[in-house]
Amino acid sequence: MQPELIANYEEEAGEGPLWHVAEQRVYWVDITTSRIFRHHPASGHHELFYQGEEDIGGFTFQADGSLLLFMARGAIKVLRDGQLTTIIDEIPAERRTRFNDVITDPAGRVYCGTMPTDGDDARLYRLDTDGTLTVLLEGIGLSNGMGFTLDHRQMYFTDTFSREIYLFDYDRATGALSDQRVFLHVPEDADVLGPDGMTVDAEGYVWTALWGIGCVARYRPDGTEERRIYFPGVKRASSLIFGGPNMDDIYVTTQGADDKPAAGPDAGAFFRAHVGIRGLPEFHSRIGL
Repeated sequence: MQPELIANYEEEAGEGPLWHVAEQRVYWVDITTSRIFRHHPASGHHELFYQGEEDIGGFTFQADGSLLLFMARGAIKVLRDGQLTTIIDEIPAERRTRFNDVITDPAGRVYCGTMPTDGDDARLYRLDTDGTLTVLLEGIGLSNGMGFTLDHRQMYFTDTFSREIYLFDYDRATGALSDQRVFLHVPEDADVLGPDGMTVDAEGYVWTALWGIGCVARYRPDGTEERRIYFPGVKRASSLIFGGPNMDDIYVTTQGADDKPAAGPDAGAFFRAHVGIRGLPEFHSRIGL
């Protein structure tokens, strides 16, 4: 379980790793430098995949092979063969901010959360396959990681600033969320900002990055902590995803290359740890397809 540093692109805001099953690669993003990277474990090769000009808060793999980017000002664009096609140019309420984390549901919709701004809270939206955008939640501190229970009847949603991961009932037919309740509250700790990116493993346990202490934690379905894994040389672990040939490795993004005295000497690096617990592949979005 000893973590391994895979690549170091000096990322300011490494986030949103996704495992591409068909390619056997992991992709991830540096939000504020508008870069997307990818790594092929079998060959050991990693590379800069895309360099843009606007913040990329998150992305999904589309069913047709393209990438769907969630960006600054609430813009949503398709990246195909290095070219961008706009689906939504901006969301008026998000002109001063950006998207922060996203997830595809079993039907190909995308749930996409935003950052707060001075005087305005964050929000959670649902992007339906026909391109319709719906506000689902308002009054959020900071939208972050999401995931689904194994039966696809409930959805997890993280509000970092409230230090909580919530659980909702999820309707696959409509995409509606209901009956919000607290799944997990991270205790007050001066070093921990709160839970950040998350994923759910094949046993139904929830994994979340605890931003500020360089670790990811695994929680049982009842919300009790089962283990922690610390990553050397970093304090701002931001997100994780399962991948590898057996889906039993975790890939972890970190942040803070622009603030190493506070964030650690390897801040902004990309890590892997073999945990021997299997994860599940993420769903492909079908926006506009």
